Amino acid sequence: MMPWIRRMAITLATGFGLGLSPVASGTAGTLPGILIVMAIWPYGLFWQILAAVILPILAIPICEIAERHFVEKDDGRIVADEYLTFPIAMIGLPLIPWVVAMAFVSARVFDIIKPPPARRLQDLHGGLGIVIDDVLASGYSLAANHLAYWLIVRYILA
Repeated sequence: MMPWIRRMAITLATGFGLGLSPVASGTAGTLPGILIVMAIWPYGLFWQILAAVILPILAIPICEIAERHFVEKDDGRIVADEYLTFPIAMIGLPLIPWVVAMAFVSARVFDIIKPPPARRLQDLHGGLGIVIDDVLASGYSLAANHLAYWLIVRYILA
């Protein structure tokens, strides 16, 4: 592999260095996901769904290269799985600050607790194992976010 490709993959995998945070690297590493959402959401639901499909697929080889580099299964410095799956948690929701904050928190909670079968899928080999549990956690987050949004809009903001 060419050295520049490896360096680029490590930079992307560590979330441009956010994954090197000594505290809560996964949370810090999820922050670029908010920027991705802010860039894509104005273009509508089709682009939201497309991003939610393509970005995790791109994360797999990036995380695979980083895992080989760090020589540790799902090393905490690898956060591309967090920020490239975060847009899943926002599909179909409006781009307003409290909704983004709610999605960010719920995505982190579901990623940390990894409800079944997310924890088990994490055992898959390489980049797929690193990314797939976050895809599922973001899917759980998406469902919770839509429910919470509906309840808040209907009963609190009405």
